[in-house]
Amino acid sequence: MNCQEIIKKLKTQSNAKNVAGMARFGINPKNNLGVSMPALRMMAKEIGKDHKVALELWQTEIHEARILAGLIDAPEMVTKKQMDAWAGGFDSWDVCDQVCMNLFDKILFAFDKAKEYAQKDKEFVKRTGFALMASLAVHNKKAKDSQFAEFFPFIIKASTDERNFVKKAVNWALRQIGKRNMALNKQAIKIAKEIQAIDNKTAQWIANDTLRELSSQAIQKRIK
Repeated sequence: MNCQEIIKKLKTQSNAKNVAGMARFGINPKNNLGVSMPALRMMAKEIGKDHKVALELWQTEIHEARILAGLIDAPEMVTKKQMDAWAGGFDSWDVCDQVCMNLFDKILFAFDKAKEYAQKDKEFVKRTGFALMASLAVHNKKAKDSQFAEFFPFIIKASTDERNFVKKAVNWALRQIGKRNMALNKQAIKIAKEIQAIDNKTAQWIANDTLRELSSQAIQKRIK
């Protein structure tokens, strides 16, 4: 399927009720057709990997087209310039997270970009940094513990950012790193305790939520 055919198919599956439901969960309703993720994943399988079509889909600015672009793009074809442009174009947490989980975390320079974006001021670019850290912690099985330990200073620094979409991503990153193995679990718990000592409501929320999960019997049993 080419870009026009894909957009036409997406529009046949549009659902205004779904758009309203998504909006209640903080998903941007702008240019949103209300197509479900299972439907998008099915379409991605039909299309296959296609870098050219992914770029064209992104340019449409349609919510689902951008998620689909992340599903079908070829990681080895993505340049730093493209990655920066896409991160700068995120306007909804779900598009940000889906692209991080399905594409960005498979790119060779993902670790460097995660640290770079984590220092930016723009809300969704900064979220991208931490969503990427979380995605790498889940999906990159070959990465060394030291690569994730390098993320901790960025997590501490951002722990006082009160913006909802940033603080939740910071929390997500720390929790996912702490669930990789016992060594990182101990390090993440130590970092959470450092954050807990900060006189800031957001930092304490991040720390308490992280400590609750990483210290839980279920997580300790799984990683042991």
